Amino acid sequence: MNDNEEIIKVIETLFQAGITKDLSTLREIHLNDSKFSSFSDLPPYDLKDYQTTIELEELRFVSISDYTYEIKNPKISLFGDTAVVALELIQKGMLVDNKAYTGEHLIITGRATFVLVKQPTWKIAHIHLSKIN
Repeated sequence: MNDNEEIIKVIETLFQAGITKDLSTLREIHLNDSKFSSFSDLPPYDLKDYQTTIELEELRFVSISDYTYEIKNPKISLFGDTAVVALELIQKGMLVDNKAYTGEHLIITGRATFVLVKQPTWKIAHIHLSKIN
């Protein structure tokens, strides 16, 4: 696989966790370092560190059933061992409230920017997700 294919695979692994519910992959693809940061398209909207990001991603993916995603128009820019990926993202699913036995259809149309570093494999160092609808 070339760098671009590896980079897209890392990003797809993030969202595939929402489908497979295999959340162990999340720790493998994020850079476990104090330099890691993320902004989400769901509250809380503050800047998050590695541990908080992992916990919120796990919570997000276990709370959404019938999860699907579509990555559109990815643009990958390589700068040595750093990559910047900009893309459009559509996420769908059913937000489930297990206590009330209710569900709410969820469609998030948004944009995403990922910064990845190669150490020695590609890892996500920063995520910025934003809704556009």
